[in-house]
Amino acid sequence: MLSRRDFGLASAALVCAPALDAYAVEGPAAKDARLGVPKTLNDFFGFTPPKDLAAWQARKTVVREQVAVALGLWPLPEKTPLNAVVHGKVERDGYSVEKVFFASTPGHFVSGNLYRPTAARTAGDGKRPAVLFAHGHWDNGRLHDAGEAAGQAAVKRGEESDIARGRFFMQAIPVTLTRLGFVVFQHDMIGYADSTAIPHILRSGVAHPDGFADVAGELRLQSLTGLQTWNSIRALDFLCSLPDVDPKRLGVTGASGGATQTLLLAAIDDRIQATFPAVMVSVGMQGGCVCENASHLRRGTGNVELAGLIAPRPVAMSGANDWTREVMTKGLPELRQLYKMHDAEENVAAKAWVQFPHNYGQPSREFMYAWFRKHLLNAPGPVAEAAFTPLPVAELKVFDATHPRPAGELGAKELRAALAKASDAQLAALPAAERAKVVAGALRALLGTAVPAVGAVTASGHAPTTTPAGLPVGTAASLGRTGTGESVPRVSHMPAGFDHATAVLWVHPDGVKSLDGKAGPTPEVAALLKAGVAVMAIDVLGVGAQAFAKPRVVDKNYAAFFFGYNRALVAERVHDILTAYAHLRDTKAKTVHLVGFGDLGPVALLAAALAPPGTFGKVVADANRFRFDAITSMDDPMMLPGAVKYGGLPGLTAGVSMANVYNAEGTGLVGASAKPLTPAEAMARLL
Repeated sequence: MLSRRDFGLASAALVCAPALDAYAVEGPAAKDARLGVPKTLNDFFGFTPPKDLAAWQARKTVVREQVAVALGLWPLPEKTPLNAVVHGKVERDGYSVEKVFFASTPGHFVSGNLYRPTAARTAGDGKRPAVLFAHGHWDNGRLHDAGEAAGQAAVKRGEESDIARGRFFMQAIPVTLTRLGFVVFQHDMIGYADSTAIPHILRSGVAHPDGFADVAGELRLQSLTGLQTWNSIRALDFLCSLPDVDPKRLGVTGASGGATQTLLLAAIDDRIQATFPAVMVSVGMQGGCVCENASHLRRGTGNVELAGLIAPRPVAMSGANDWTREVMTKGLPELRQLYKMHDAEENVAAKAWVQFPHNYGQPSREFMYAWFRKHLLNAPGPVAEAAFTPLPVAELKVFDATHPRPAGELGAKELRAALAKASDAQLAALPAAERAKVVAGALRALLGTAVPAVGAVTASGHAPTTTPAGLPVGTAASLGRTGTGESVPRVSHMPAGFDHATAVLWVHPDGVKSLDGKAGPTPEVAALLKAGVAVMAIDVLGVGAQAFAKPRVVDKNYAAFFFGYNRALVAERVHDILTAYAHLRDTKAKTVHLVGFGDLGPVALLAAALAPPGTFGKVVADANRFRFDAITSMDDPMMLPGAVKYGGLPGLTAGVSMANVYNAEGTGLVGASAKPLTPAEAMARLL
């Protein structure tokens, strides 16, 4: 941070300081809403459909990009050979069950059961529709046995027809779908059933013993959520590789955590033609497990909108006596509006069974069967689930003496290292233009902001005051984006007769106080004003009047419970810089230069990298010897999940000229000066 001495105002400067005017604004500055309580997964997540289809297509592109980046799947990793092993076939009444494992990425294996109809294939090519079934957070996953007492209780409350289905509903789903003519693959979530190489930690009370929740993992967007979604993508690849599967008729379903997997897979994989996320979609709780949350994932969005990303392809949902109880009145109406834009209102539906607890019970299963049968088999009408004889759990287990766990299976530490190496190599191998597009998309998602549209910034404040020497010290005022509750303090100096030709946006760790000494503008600011250049400084979030009463604290066990719903502090500061730029633009400044000092220099560089080319005239910034890979705390003001994955500060700001960048020693910013940026040097560069 620059010292106050750097901004001392010499008596000589008082004599030659030019006459000043200031931006005229009214009213006191308000408290910024962002200084309040951060958003959590238990808040309200409403969805307002855009005004027309064109607006939705633009919004859909942004959200899909955000989801892919958040999951660590931007760009999509290389699809290596699955080398699938299918064995242990057993036949039952109308269906067969086989055991499967394959490598979703070298050293990491997906396991599960493949259910196939035994009836003769239909005419034509004989290919069948297929459904991927994600089991969710029931004990032991696809091998779940609820027990005799739970089975009896389900029958008593009318949720199940018999005890077998009450105990083994995880088998009832693939058995019934298969009898209807579908091929079904039921795969393991990480840490469940046969997927034991990496443990599954349910909530934030305990840190994951193998990472996927530490600083290094966050900086590379390595998460259980992302890995599970990749496993689901590869599970679709496996289904599509089967000779009896029609790759143009694919569905996916799951309940609770399995529904979260359903939403995320359908959001980014266009092969899915119909979905049924059970007991998950709501405007309330968004998913409480580490495998349902990832940094950046639901910032500005929620499960209702995520469900709508598949539109106009079919989606139906079920609710129960849980956070989804209101899905028919809060969620479904908005999705109907969205589907109406596509002339596809018949492709969205929901029904809640509020008499039952959180479940994938028989009524909701039958709703799902009919949905897939209608949209993937072109056979509308109700479906009644028939009784079945469950297979013993031991007969469903994938690995045995004949087919042991693969010798090359990696633990979490080794897998994360391999994934990082592969990601770095993939990015480095991209042609420069393509790499720039990838990084630009990543930067949009990581920072979650953009230059606001013309007229989208409001200004408030009060008239300028004067010093004892009679010199104006500038306007104390604030800026904010309309409807956000933001209030960014600013001080503006404008020279007399200002023709709006040039303005400087001054970003400093001391905020608005950095423009003035005890009696008026600092010598450097005075020199800019004498040259006819206007100067505006702001208190970005966390600085000066924008300082938090208590430091922001990120969940130490799983940071995505914070970063999944809120911008990182560095992103909020970029947001404020772009808000201030838009105000200068809207007040007719023809050229806006950006200068960033000390620990806000890297923030200024990120703002310049995110803004469209030509937004800023000159960018003069102090790199502050900053490296994202040197961050060790989630609470670091520069903590930005995903930054290291995309090359750190050099990679993210590759499109910004380094000609006016200082203090870059050790940062990897080629062409930047190794000395710190001073106000005098900044003034010289700007003039």
